Amino acid sequence: MTQHIPSRQLRFFMTSSAPCPYLDGKFERKVFANLPFADGARVNDQLTHSGFRRSQNIAYRPACEACDACVSVRVPVMRYVFSKSERRTLRRNADLQRCLVEAEATAEQFMLLKRYLGARHAGGGMSEMTWPDYVAMVEDTAVRTHLIEYRLPSTDGPGRLVGVALTDLLHDGLSMVYSFFDPDHADRSLGMFAILDHLRQAAAVRLPYVYLGYWVKNSPKMDYKGRFRPLEQLTPLGWRPLD
Repeated sequence: MTQHIPSRQLRFFMTSSAPCPYLDGKFERKVFANLPFADGARVNDQLTHSGFRRSQNIAYRPACEACDACVSVRVPVMRYVFSKSERRTLRRNADLQRCLVEAEATAEQFMLLKRYLGARHAGGGMSEMTWPDYVAMVEDTAVRTHLIEYRLPSTDGPGRLVGVALTDLLHDGLSMVYSFFDPDHADRSLGMFAILDHLRQAAAVRLPYVYLGYWVKNSPKMDYKGRFRPLEQLTPLGWRPLD
């Protein structure tokens, strides 16, 4: 069935050319639109299915003139089988407390984000994020979204926060908007664990897909998404298995 995105509610814009954050020597441009508050959830569903990503109340996708390295990918949940190493990652983190909370920013989350960015993405586009920036990232939207908090075990109140995932609920799956974790717990592979946990949770409620955003082959930041197989990519002919 052909999906209908109401063009009367959307105005698309194009960014100017800028250095690509994923591939050296490349330049990027994006097409973007403001999501309508009146029907934001449905429009976000349809745009995500068409290869867009959400940031706050904006949906965007690459529109680079001489490069098509960014590939929209999603994991077909019901066909996914955890590998031995992935099962080990799940077992290593089985002690974590997993809490689904409303999309409301907290100082605790923000401090964890700043530590994560300083350790993993120093000098990147988000490294100068302020508290108001973080509040906007989490709360400035009209779509169906929530936060997943991962905490260390504790017998006296909430445990220490070691991971956070901002996730949209779509009609056909979960879309992982952004995640960050404690850089002092590299042995837990928390970034990998967050994706595996979302696959597990999607399967529990019978949602068919987990959307991972853009896979960029040979990018130090984005190539890891290609490890999840089977994986589907968005092509001009629709969603197809990634070879």
